Amino acid sequence: MAALRGLRSVLDFIYLAAGVLAAFSLIAILLLIVVQMLARWTGEVFPGAPDYAGYAMAAASFLAFANALNRGSHIRVSILLNSVPDRFRRILEIWCFGVGTTVMWYFCWYAYRFVYWSWKFNDISQGQDRTALWIPQSAMLIGAVILAIALTDHLIHVLFKGEHRIIRDLADQSHGE
Repeated sequence: MAALRGLRSVLDFIYLAAGVLAAFSLIAILLLIVVQMLARWTGEVFPGAPDYAGYAMAAASFLAFANALNRGSHIRVSILLNSVPDRFRRILEIWCFGVGTTVMWYFCWYAYRFVYWSWKFNDISQGQDRTALWIPQSAMLIGAVILAIALTDHLIHVLFKGEHRIIRDLADQSHGE
């Protein structure tokens, strides 16, 4: 049992760390925009700034997915889940997490191949930055793998415990509706 608690704390740390890295990626976008503005005001050129901002946006998106899932920030169709009996609800959740897990691991496999071939052929950006594309693609792959692990984690939890581990903040959700 202690090993499972240790695994749980490691997984929760990974999800939180990915969310923190996503936040740093958003800060990097802000800094890139500010530096680009300063460069324009001084008559200088910051080549590749839009490309780097795009890489940071992809990293922020993919790294934030698992943390957002655990915090209930993903859009879920809960009207159907709330209107069915608990037994059928569990079946629907198993089906949804099963499909999501399968699709995400499938995506990870092809994202890995995408990164591998970019590295193998030394594929570089066509923009002014001339960045090796496997570097920003790796951030996408890492975020996708973390999301696939989170979906697998929730699927296993629903299978054995009967409920997922998604924390719903009803007060926060009410502001969006």
